[in-house]
Amino acid sequence: MGAMGSARAADDKWFVLGQQTLKATDPSASIKSEGSRWDKDVKQVKVSVEGADVQITDLILHWDNRRDDTLKDVGVVKSGGQTAAKDAPGLKGRLTGVTVQYKILGSAPTANLKVWGFD
Repeated sequence: MGAMGSARAADDKWFVLGQQTLKATDPSASIKSEGSRWDKDVKQVKVSVEGADVQITDLILHWDNRRDDTLKDVGVVKSGGQTAAKDAPGLKGRLTGVTVQYKILGSAPTANLKVWGFD
């Protein structure tokens, strides 16, 4: 039981930086960090998808205090799944937003994408 409690406590440090509904008719979306970005120093970033499988071709992380990170050919994120965590540049970073180029797979008209930060 102790191990489960420890794992759950570690997961509590992930929080939603921003989210947006992706539309099958759009090739890309920009998601801004919610709330005060100065309070959102993060060590890692990941994205999750709900509602449909989404093929992500480019994921651009826009940092306030560093150069943008462009992740190419991220791959297919299954509905209910998530990407691997990406380390922030430096010890901590302030993520101001994310631009994603994508294609919703199958016949779903929309999917919900969430950007997560780990502190």
